[in-house]
Amino acid sequence: MPPAHLRVGDADREQVVEHVKLAYAEGRLDKDEMDLRLDHAMTAQTHADLAPVMADLYNRVPTLTAYPKPHDEPARAADGTDRVAGAAAHLITLTGLFVVGPLIMLLTAGRTSPYVRRHAMEALNFHLTVFGATILLPFTIVGVVLVPICWVLGIVLSIVGGVSALADGDFRYPLTVRLIK
Repeated sequence: MPPAHLRVGDADREQVVEHVKLAYAEGRLDKDEMDLRLDHAMTAQTHADLAPVMADLYNRVPTLTAYPKPHDEPARAADGTDRVAGAAAHLITLTGLFVVGPLIMLLTAGRTSPYVRRHAMEALNFHLTVFGATILLPFTIVGVVLVPICWVLGIVLSIVGGVSALADGDFRYPLTVRLIK
């Protein structure tokens, strides 16, 4: 935990804003309280200014008061449950729930676990890309041949993503349009 007198950066403020918005979405804050906390978070200068914004939302202040990880360093799973849920976000597509499965994981387990959220968003973006390619590629002669290849590649990469999530790894699908952030 950094000393309270250290200045905060934009990444620190954005983390707090995300947690406040999540608390509002879960009904733990009303609109006026959310607006007040967002104002305090966006004008905070030090870690001591940010701590009160989050103090009563959780039993402890989450890792918002710690130095943020660089964007290229992935968050690790807290436990085996997160790893299984992260793998499910990838593997649920094998049941035929190509876009709906990762979306369900994102809206349920993704709310409580950043690890599951990251894997569910990655799977959702990939399967939205495959779905879009399936619609657009048949308009070309070469595309008719590429559609089955896209689906086979989608199945294989879903399995690779699931195994990577179980191993507490970071997996990014290639050639993916990331519409959901």
